[in-house]
Amino acid sequence: MNRIENKVLNEELFYDKLDNGLEIFFMPKKGFAKQYAVFSTNYGSNDLEFVPFGKNGKIRVNEGIAHFLEHKMFEQEDGSNAFDKFAQLGVSANAYTNFDMTSYLFTSTDNFYEALEHLIQYVQSPHFTDENVEKEKGIIAQEIKMYDDNPDWRVYFNTLKAMYINHPNRIDIAGTVESVYRITKEELYDCYNTFYSPQNMALFVVGDLEWDRVLETARSSQRSYGSEILGMEVERFYPQEPEAVAQKSIQESLSVSMPMFNIGFKETSVGERGEALLRRELSTEILLDMLYKKGSSFHEELYLGGLINESFSCSYTLTPDHGYTMIGGESKDPQRVQEKVMEYAGKYREKGLELEYFERIKKKKIGNFLKYFDSLEFIANNFISYHFKGINLLGYLETLKSIEFEDVKKRLYDHIREDNCVLSVINPK
Repeated sequence: MNRIENKVLNEELFYDKLDNGLEIFFMPKKGFAKQYAVFSTNYGSNDLEFVPFGKNGKIRVNEGIAHFLEHKMFEQEDGSNAFDKFAQLGVSANAYTNFDMTSYLFTSTDNFYEALEHLIQYVQSPHFTDENVEKEKGIIAQEIKMYDDNPDWRVYFNTLKAMYINHPNRIDIAGTVESVYRITKEELYDCYNTFYSPQNMALFVVGDLEWDRVLETARSSQRSYGSEILGMEVERFYPQEPEAVAQKSIQESLSVSMPMFNIGFKETSVGERGEALLRRELSTEILLDMLYKKGSSFHEELYLGGLINESFSCSYTLTPDHGYTMIGGESKDPQRVQEKVMEYAGKYREKGLELEYFERIKKKKIGNFLKYFDSLEFIANNFISYHFKGINLLGYLETLKSIEFEDVKKRLYDHIREDNCVLSVINPK
């Protein structure tokens, strides 16, 4: 057992690793009525090519299978649904799949340890049959069709399609209707046995609970694994992604009252993990705050000029194998917004960013992070996400404080460029 204390955050973290390789983290929150647990696998929709456990040679599986697998995990061998037991215990459960990970979680105010036992046991007990796999295909196909008509979803994924040539994050997390109908029971077991092995997973618990009991519940809830699985390294393969974007612009028409847009900036150099990744992420987020977010000259000019409205947003995503900025919202003239985005970047490259504004944004970011530590969901989900990238959330604040003005200036030159910029627009029908 290890214990880490962060005196600035006034938080402590307990950690242990079970014999089967599963890592368990616990953050006590005295006086909190709510408890939260998330059980995650370092496996998402981008993991399409890999060497299956117990087999020789790599395979490529059907797109959308990680999301399909998440859906099927709730179906139990006795015909019940894992959600039913959670409901009986009075806890709220959910699950999600993204590009890089799949998470199963619950929130409770009572019956926590029983719910934790159930969480671990059902995630470690897959039940796939030809019949239940076929039944699920129609359900997920309907979900995909529903998202095909969702303008928020379309404008986002069209941006990724414009940016990426080969990388699998240009593909919808749920896959396509065609790829979903090709998924088989055997393929699901290949994915499950490879990526749901305990050493590829992590459990994070937060709340007013007892560490010894959390650890004992997790340990006693484990299914037995053969010795051959221990220490197994997952071999994954991703296609080579060029620095160039796939296309500069994508336009589509759907039922919207005003054009929706996303301006994307593709990261052309990736591969970092740990603190290097976090430093790049924080430097870029500060840059975007300074250039485009509320309080900036850009935002004031475009908002008062009617080019953007309250829907305007700006975000940055970075993982070891891909990264991008998204700037989007509604506008009567998306192309003009893109021109202004580039104009302001050019202006600040010429005259320089303001040191005082940098310090103010950084201080605000520190304050926001401290405030978020009152949210159990924020702590748990961010801890797990960063953990799989080689980052400890308790070191986030120290890294943020160490970001220098020069780091942010460098990101302006490296990331906000014409050649890596794309535009996705959803026009009214």
